[in-house]
Amino acid sequence: MNEVRKIDRIDTAPRFTEHDAVRLNRMFRGSSTQEMLDAVIKSSLAGDVTTVSSFGAESVVLLHLIAQVDPSVPVLFLDTGKHFAATIKYRDEVVERLGLTNLVVLTPDEANLSAKDETGLRWSYDPDGCCEIRKVIPLARALADYDASFTGRKAFQSSTRANLPRFEVDTSDAQGRLKINPLIDWTAEDINAYLEEHDLPRHPLVAEGFPSIGCEPCTHKVADGDDPRSGRWKGWDKVECGIHQPGEEPFL
Repeated sequence: MNEVRKIDRIDTAPRFTEHDAVRLNRMFRGSSTQEMLDAVIKSSLAGDVTTVSSFGAESVVLLHLIAQVDPSVPVLFLDTGKHFAATIKYRDEVVERLGLTNLVVLTPDEANLSAKDETGLRWSYDPDGCCEIRKVIPLARALADYDASFTGRKAFQSSTRANLPRFEVDTSDAQGRLKINPLIDWTAEDINAYLEEHDLPRHPLVAEGFPSIGCEPCTHKVADGDDPRSGRWKGWDKVECGIHQPGEEPFL
């Protein structure tokens, strides 16, 4: 009897499913953030991991926690070309201070910028389109090389983040990557206490009234007591740049 030849197939199944996310959330229920990070990074529970950082108002907390486990974890930074000069300077200070050894700077595709934002003013009339070109597309391409990414999202930042779990499946495409939110249950008081305990450098714009910091044209000061992210895209019905929500088909 002739042996049936096995057909080579490309595995197109997603890396992780909702079941995997639920299992991981249960596994680390009651664990501290540091215990969870230690297990995920050292035991490769989430495969090849990276972290995405804006080097904004509170980014140094997550970066410090990760650096305690492995300072070589890739740190993806989206250089949109629209950042405050203070953010770029702060980024370099934090990288040196924490001993991070794998900063990966992502930039928009030049041809795409020329075709879709030749004047550099798309932010003023189409902020979603600007974010798509300068953030969503470059990050999507970079994340294709990883199985999971850490984010700095916290429940207290906005209503859209209030009920997020620690582990969730990235729904921006069909790849099934994990999105991990280590600080999701941290309060503003927790963040401040950690910053003080470890004497971590603060983003200089925080003291000037910017509790959430993104690109310079779309970031404004926030009044006391207001939602920390209310200064982002002020005047627009927009609370996220697009990298943390299901996206539409990107225009290339």
